[in-house]
Amino acid sequence: MALIVHKYGGTSMGSVERIQNVAKRVAKWIRAGHQVVVVPSAMSGETNRLLGLAKDINPDPHPRELDQIASTGEQVSSGLLALALLKEGIDAISYAGWQVTIHTDSAFTKARIMGIDDKKILADLNAGKAVVVTGFQGVDPQGNITTLGRGGSDTSAVAMAAALKADECLIYTDVDGVYTTDPRVCEDARRLDHITFEEMLEMASLGSKVLQIRSVEFAGKYKVKTRVLSSLTDPLMPLDQEMKSGTLITFEEDSTMEAAVISGIAFARDEAKITVLGVPDRPGIAYQILGPIADANIDVDMIIQNQSVDGITDFTFTVPRADYQKAMDLLKNKVQSHIQAKEITGDPKVSKVSVVGVGMRSHVGVASKMFRTLSEEGINILMISTSEIKISVVLDEKYLELAVRALHKAFELDQQ
Repeated sequence: MALIVHKYGGTSMGSVERIQNVAKRVAKWIRAGHQVVVVPSAMSGETNRLLGLAKDINPDPHPRELDQIASTGEQVSSGLLALALLKEGIDAISYAGWQVTIHTDSAFTKARIMGIDDKKILADLNAGKAVVVTGFQGVDPQGNITTLGRGGSDTSAVAMAAALKADECLIYTDVDGVYTTDPRVCEDARRLDHITFEEMLEMASLGSKVLQIRSVEFAGKYKVKTRVLSSLTDPLMPLDQEMKSGTLITFEEDSTMEAAVISGIAFARDEAKITVLGVPDRPGIAYQILGPIADANIDVDMIIQNQSVDGITDFTFTVPRADYQKAMDLLKNKVQSHIQAKEITGDPKVSKVSVVGVGMRSHVGVASKMFRTLSEEGINILMISTSEIKISVVLDEKYLELAVRALHKAFELDQQ
């Protein structure tokens, strides 16, 4: 008998029929002798509908009230799922995050989990019940309901699995696992049987939308064995088949196979590049440029500072495209004259492509193969960034899909 946490996304909970299918799947696991905790998201589109109502009433709503409103979506889906399980003949009970308790800090709309009381859940499991706990939410030290931000149900589920020392956390979604790259861009993309936490963390941070990045951080930190699999399969498929489906996110040392050099290719379309030209090369100049950007809550990704010539240098960095104009205005109006920069230029139509793989640690030549492949396709590289297990390049947006397909083929990711 194993203790398993199931997480179901909004698509999986999107209709009465789908909720009934989730109940059938959970019931199958329980009848096989497993203890199951289920963490459901709100029904698809429900959170957006609730937040839309709030903004119709007040265009600048208070974050505390937003959390009060948004948290009800998960409460409804949890209650509906408990009813569906009871109809299946399974003794089930649902809880909101504040009833369990999932303790968070007070950062409304983007709270972080501080701890989980597991006594109530374990008592219910030991009494033979299926326990349904709302995802995406918790309660702060003052008793306010908080939410964890977009994709927060993934984080709730992994945190629950860590607190309960679950054998595995199953993330059911509308895709059947983690792919070598986005199948909509490259039709030869292949589902991975397993991927390391480090690789998944890079893929999530670099644009892969399969899992929320905080859930991967949590899973890696607490060594929670996590599997991504499809909720759109037959809910009554044989359990041994389901237990081997999808993609297992695991630890490098657990793998008996030699790791592939590259596991996947991630990309982010909506990037923008900004260059501050002709700045004095003196201590503190990077802070004088990026400090005001950070104060404006604009994320900076890649940063390059050119070699100084006669005490003058150029400073280039990337920001999300949605923040491009805000960053440009800030630099031109508040920073340029202060640091005596010659000019501020930018390009709002760039994209980032990254190759990711723990195998890079023990294989040389990955960068040269990547650069050669892009060169043969006539693609110019604008910026380069590397870490131990990834290489990222910024290039003109129009070459993004060509670059992904060419690299996918060059690194033989279409081969088993």
